[in-house]
Amino acid sequence: MAHAAVSVPRATVGPSERSVVHKHVQVREYVRELLAGAPPGHPAPSERELVHQFGVARMTVRQALDALVGEGLLERIPGRGTFVAQRRAAEVARLTSFTEDMQRRGHTAGSRTVVARLEAAGPGVARALEIAEGDPIIHWQRVRTADGTPMCIEDAYLPAALVPGMLENLPESLYAELRERGLEPTWGEDSVDAGVCAATEARLLDVPVGAPALRVARRAFADRTPVSVSRSTYRADKFTLWVPMVRQPHD
Repeated sequence: MAHAAVSVPRATVGPSERSVVHKHVQVREYVRELLAGAPPGHPAPSERELVHQFGVARMTVRQALDALVGEGLLERIPGRGTFVAQRRAAEVARLTSFTEDMQRRGHTAGSRTVVARLEAAGPGVARALEIAEGDPIIHWQRVRTADGTPMCIEDAYLPAALVPGMLENLPESLYAELRERGLEPTWGEDSVDAGVCAATEARLLDVPVGAPALRVARRAFADRTPVSVSRSTYRADKFTLWVPMVRQPHD
């Protein structure tokens, strides 16, 4: 679907102007500048337009648009296209599951279980879950996918006493399972740092050893009860972390 209003002559913008910048970054920043000030619902240029405009692969264009969707600047509406997202001045970071996050970004989430077993809580997990060291916990490790592509490795730890029988019938969605048990997470804490993929992580994520990774550690609470601790390793070439913020006025 072409949009004449956002068409720019090919000669005016192109990856050769700043060859030191990655192509997907050039596309991303071009779209960001193009849509600056555009109202919610305004259509973004199509992937086909951007492929022709920059002479790059569709995958490169998709990566650029994914980043802007992740930031909340754009949103995808299935069957219609990509548009400027509705912005909320007072919006704060929302506690969402991987599945919910991928759906918001316009992807289909999936998972593959690598580990699902009962373990004894180590000191760090026990402290985070506010249980005694050595108490039984469930360790559930999955490779999380977006449209079939590995996106992250997620290790979730839960007090076994809170979720009896879960190992015998693993759910498709952890947060949905907790909701059914009256333990839906209502708030949480995230800690984020950067790193590189070790050999096992690289194999599971289908990236080279040493590829950049984004690591997110989370504690999720149902009211005042810590219900899960998770550690997720995202491949940095596919995932953009988006954190909305608001600045409070000075007194």
